Amino acid sequence: MIQFVVSIVLFFVIFFGLAFILNMLLRRTWLMAFIYPFVVLIIVDNISTAEYFTAPGESFAAAFSGLTEITIADVSILVAGFAGTIVSGFVIKFLRKSGYQMF
Repeated sequence: MIQFVVSIVLFFVIFFGLAFILNMLLRRTWLMAFIYPFVVLIIVDNISTAEYFTAPGESFAAAFSGLTEITIADVSILVAGFAGTIVSGFVIKFLRKSGYQMF
């Protein structure tokens, strides 16, 4: 149970930080929120990334069938990561409104 809670907090913090840095560098507030589903596919599937380019039909079919087999615990951890990207977008918008020019 402790590992589950730590995993949720860890995914939230990791993806908050990644989205914050990406937003700061590229000045695109919601970019990581759009990229996150592809990151989830890479995390969940057991397919090489190169196979998405060599055999896209089979790879995406296998990836989406793998997505249907994840448990509620995995979904909650991945949702915490997505929440981190969303919160990062709101923090960046708040900092821009507050007058921080580098954001």
